[in-house]
Amino acid sequence: MNLQTPNGNDATRTSNRSKNVVPSSGICSRCIDGCKGNCEVFKATFRGRELIYPGPFGYITAGGDKDYPIDYSHLNIQGYAMGANGLPDGVVGDPDTARFPNVNTETSYGWDKKVKMALPVFTGALGSTEIARKNWEHFAVGAAISGVTIVCGENVCGIDPALELNKDNKVIKAPDMDRRIEAYKKYHNDMGEILIQMNVEDTRLGVAEYIIDKHNIETIELKWGQGAKCIGGEIKINSLERALELQRRGYIVTPDPSDPVNQLAYEHGSIKEFERHSRLGFVSEDDFMGEVERLRKLGFKRITLKTGAYGLRELAMAIKWSSNAKIDLLTIDGAPGGTGMSPWRMMEEWGMPSLYLHSAAYEFAKILDDKGERVPDLAFAGGFSSEDGLFKAIALGAPYVKAVCMGRALMIPGMVGKNIDQWMKDGDLPRTVSEFGTTPEEIFVCYEQVKKMVGSSEIDKIPLGAIGIYSYADKLKVGLQQLMAGARCFNVDSITRRELMSLTDECAKVTKIPYLMDCYREEAMDILKG
Repeated sequence: MNLQTPNGNDATRTSNRSKNVVPSSGICSRCIDGCKGNCEVFKATFRGRELIYPGPFGYITAGGDKDYPIDYSHLNIQGYAMGANGLPDGVVGDPDTARFPNVNTETSYGWDKKVKMALPVFTGALGSTEIARKNWEHFAVGAAISGVTIVCGENVCGIDPALELNKDNKVIKAPDMDRRIEAYKKYHNDMGEILIQMNVEDTRLGVAEYIIDKHNIETIELKWGQGAKCIGGEIKINSLERALELQRRGYIVTPDPSDPVNQLAYEHGSIKEFERHSRLGFVSEDDFMGEVERLRKLGFKRITLKTGAYGLRELAMAIKWSSNAKIDLLTIDGAPGGTGMSPWRMMEEWGMPSLYLHSAAYEFAKILDDKGERVPDLAFAGGFSSEDGLFKAIALGAPYVKAVCMGRALMIPGMVGKNIDQWMKDGDLPRTVSEFGTTPEEIFVCYEQVKKMVGSSEIDKIPLGAIGIYSYADKLKVGLQQLMAGARCFNVDSITRRELMSLTDECAKVTKIPYLMDCYREEAMDILKG
């Protein structure tokens, strides 16, 4: 299997000229003096560091496309012709009661104070990237009416142009954070929640104190990393004044906007943008436990942790320390990751891929469980977009995994719905949409469901991207109900690892899910010999 990516990709708006690529370098096998491009080396010759990132910034989400030796597609889901697990107490499974629409997809997470969700899915952290900022109402309202949790990501306060700080450099006014929280709360229906993520910069700015004092936010998330990258978050800035402002707030900004040479290059037009980076986090058990205790004293009812595609040592730290600290939800995000702004090669080549990382997470959780230590509720993240992925992730990590964190997949319906609204206003609906109608009522299959939920007087205030997310969540729910019913699992907690089979020996070795020709073999032999 060739795992080397070419020296060009649509994400970086580059491509190899030759159809033959050297596997070890990704460079065309025949590089011609005089070639007019457009491989990564060609373009980096005059645009340099800009080629590190996918683009154009603010208009895309990008996901790594490296082909790993095994992934979740190497697992298949079992189906059965008998039995029904997870039906309500007192209900006997039969063809009339064990119908797929009766499958309960609700889940919950939390150590003591549980949060219930209508579906075992929630959004990835939608933070300071431009695509998250400009689409927030669609994402937030969509998550709220779908009954799932939304994660407001890191650095939202820190990059707010209207941010106000006191003399101690602590937040006293953050209009964009206020907007984000209020948009979700307006349509929150007691399922799911909005939780705020906090990194090194947010801690220094006093974001935790601000969101609990002003908005009474119940849950805050500490962040060690994500599956897309092993450095802190970054965004691009196309204004010198804005770059200097963020530098004054304490952020790492590159190229250094205070350097006269870079200011001259910006004036002349060669430097067109700056990058704002967050600092690397440094974790220790004492510091982690101390920060959790500090946040609890501030009044937070739940504290969650998001960690990325680090190796086995950091994974063990995350699970063990979360158990000791009574963390309410630990989200484990595998490579390659998808994001609005991460170094492309880092997405492609860094970190433990999801299936490997999640298999190890189950192994480590079970070690703690077997020792009599309570395992925190887990969520898996890393490239999921469909109901089969939800089922497989929950089954692989059962009984510890309670939900799946989706990034790009939950963003796309919000953007599509928003664009449909604009296309209707412009009278420019593409045929892919207009074949279903020309009004929201005709186009969106779940429009009337949302209208019934929010009321006739409110439906016109619901952004169409939110209805798009609701429709997508409905597809996930029904598809998951069908898969669960086929596996005779009528609630989420009844899903077990036995509902999976490995399609290859390598997958069986990594996941400890038996090869399909070994699954239920003992039971089969008992029947044949009986």
